[in-house]
Amino acid sequence: MTDSILVINPNSSVAVTRGMDEACAALRSPGGPGIECVTLEEGPPGIETQQHVDSVVGPLARMVSEHEKRYSAFVIACFSDPGLHSVRELTKKPVLGIAECGILTALTLGHRFGVIAILRKSIPRHLRYIAALGVNDRLAAELPIGLGVTELSDTNRTFGRMRDAGEKLRDEHGADVIVMGCAGMASFRKPLQDALGIPVVEPTQAAVSMAIGRVKLGWHAG
Repeated sequence: MTDSILVINPNSSVAVTRGMDEACAALRSPGGPGIECVTLEEGPPGIETQQHVDSVVGPLARMVSEHEKRYSAFVIACFSDPGLHSVRELTKKPVLGIAECGILTALTLGHRFGVIAILRKSIPRHLRYIAALGVNDRLAAELPIGLGVTELSDTNRTFGRMRDAGEKLRDEHGADVIVMGCAGMASFRKPLQDALGIPVVEPTQAAVSMAIGRVKLGWHAG
C-alpha cells in the first residue's frame, strides 16, 4: 500500500479543509506519500477558545486510533495543536502539529518571527504554547486581524488586514519572517509574502513537509 499522510482539520469548516488541501497541492509528487485532508465533523466551526481546543482532543484521538493502520503519518491542522501529545501516545507513527512545525520552520528562515492571529483572544493561548516550546525570546510579536475562522472567506478584507498586520510586525516589531496563525489563512501565503518581501510560513505546508521527510526516511517515535 502506498504511504499516505492524513491531515486533519479539527474544526468542522469544509472551506478551511479545502484551502488546506489546495495549499498541499505543491507538496504532492509522483512516488511521494499521498496527502489526504479531512474534516473533523464533531469539531466547532472554528477553534477560537481553549474550550474549543479541549473539546476536540477526544474526537481527534478516536479518528487517529481508527485510521492508525491506514496512514503513515498524521498532521493536526490547527494552530493550537489540539491533542498533539495525547495523539502521540496512541501511535509510533509521526504526528505533527502545524503550530509547532510552523514556528520551528520560521526559526530556520529568520531570527525573529511574528505571528498573525485571527482574534485577540487567541493570542494568550498561542503565547503559552510558544513559551512551552522555549522560543519566546525569538518572537517579535503576535497581532490579530479581528476575524473569526468563518469570516476568513471574505478574501479582500482578510488579505487587507493580514497585510496591515504583517507590515506592523515587520516595520514596528522587527519580524523578519511571518507565521500565519490559522490554517484557514492558507490561500494567502504567496500574495502576503509578495506584499511583505519577507518569508511567510503557512503552517500546514510546514507540517506536511516535515511529515513527508519522516515518512520517506522511516523516522518514527521512539
